[in-house]
Amino acid sequence: MKSPLAHKPAVATLAGPGLIASFLRFAALGGGVGVLSSVAVSLLAVTMPWAVANAVVTAASTLLCTELHARFTFARGRGAGWREHWQSAGSATAAYLATSVAVWVLHLLQPSPGLVTEQLVYLGASGLAGTGRFLVLRCYVFAVHRGRAVRPLARQGTVSVSALATAA
Repeated sequence: MKSPLAHKPAVATLAGPGLIASFLRFAALGGGVGVLSSVAVSLLAVTMPWAVANAVVTAASTLLCTELHARFTFARGRGAGWREHWQSAGSATAAYLATSVAVWVLHLLQPSPGLVTEQLVYLGASGLAGTGRFLVLRCYVFAVHRGRAVRPLARQGTVSVSALATAA
């Protein structure tokens, strides 16, 4: 006898704890690593071009944050697998571009900005990019998949502001 679930379409549901709880965990963990990353970028930029320092720090912090988010933010109960790391790397690439462009624009407008100004621009761009990363990680990378063939929520047209709000 076939399982009653065998004929149901695959569904990806929102990951882990509620929206607010997971966002607060994301902000605490990702924000903490982000602040440490901003210090690391500044220190490395003394010895290499800023964009290279940002790339090195982004790669290291993405690996760390993906593990933290798998275990704590989205309560997967295990570390991230290769699939999650690769998908998270995609959203981290967008965050890297956002922070690099923001600092590049700052340097165009003010050729020798102070360290505090550069850090404020970097952290501001990081915060905006982090909000986008949270949505990608929650709705796609760490979404709970049920069924055989899984399609991302965004392609199914099932993600909406009201769906995210009710997940809280």
